[in-house]
Amino acid sequence: MRNVIIDCDPGIDDSLAIMLALKSPELNILGITVVSGNVSVNEGVENAKKILDFMGRLDVPVFRGEAVPLKRDYVSAAETHGTDGLGETFFPSINGYEQKISAQDFIIQKLNEQKLSIIALAPMTNLARAIQKDDKAFENLEEIVTMGGNFKSFGNCSPVAEYNYWCDPDAAAFVYDFFYRKKKILNMVGLDVTRKIVLTPTLADFIYRINNRVGDFVKKITAFYMDFHWEYEKIIGCVINDPLAVAWFLDRSLCDGIMAFTQVETSGLAIGQTIVDANNFLRKYPNSYVLTSVDSEKFMKTFIGRITDDRNETEKNWSALKGVF
Repeated sequence: MRNVIIDCDPGIDDSLAIMLALKSPELNILGITVVSGNVSVNEGVENAKKILDFMGRLDVPVFRGEAVPLKRDYVSAAETHGTDGLGETFFPSINGYEQKISAQDFIIQKLNEQKLSIIALAPMTNLARAIQKDDKAFENLEEIVTMGGNFKSFGNCSPVAEYNYWCDPDAAAFVYDFFYRKKKILNMVGLDVTRKIVLTPTLADFIYRINNRVGDFVKKITAFYMDFHWEYEKIIGCVINDPLAVAWFLDRSLCDGIMAFTQVETSGLAIGQTIVDANNFLRKYPNSYVLTSVDSEKFMKTFIGRITDDRNETEKNWSALKGVF
């Protein structure tokens, strides 16, 4: 079992990633830290509690993080995730369960207590602020997996940028530079692999057949997301980026990648773009492992089997999905 903190901005796909993490006994989730991204930090905290309540796991603490990016103005992704961040489902709020310390202080506290890893599914504002406050604490960081960036894929909020890094490019650039200076590796689960993880209506129906309660919840929060993807990308289904970061943390056989020096642009038309020096033109120490390929079918088996709590039933009925992959 590995100790992890999940830093997120729930968010539809963040919520699916949290569900996967909670159903993975390999993970000891120390806490969930929230930052402004897909929705404001306040809305994100509420959504995290809604997911934990649905999963019967309100024992996992949720910590409020940064409300705005390091330098640029905050721009939400409400157009993608709905005004409530959960596909305009407007589930009832979960009262209480407030934590007294901030997300960044929680991250620092836990790092000073023990070795742990961070699965970062959001703009990296919380992480940048924590490093700025106590960079020595990060000597206990075993590993970080970040959903963000893109290598050869086009962007999802600009021609060249992925949303998490575009939302706070200065934070992402700071964290990548910190890893470069410390000669550490940051694992980048970017759009090159996450674009291949599409939850289709057929797969949503399959989840419902295996577990009605979970399937109904997944259908409700992803309907808005699917409409968005059809309108803007003509995809029948929705790209669920964040669960892949959790799944790859659990199983490295899901993806392959390359070691490279990566830098995040912080200004101009290319703001938020990840420049991946795959051919080592800059002759710099690699600070990232960039995922470039994924076994999407294997991922979906893992994801569906775990969130439905029935891996055997998922495997037994997988042939019903013939032709989907």
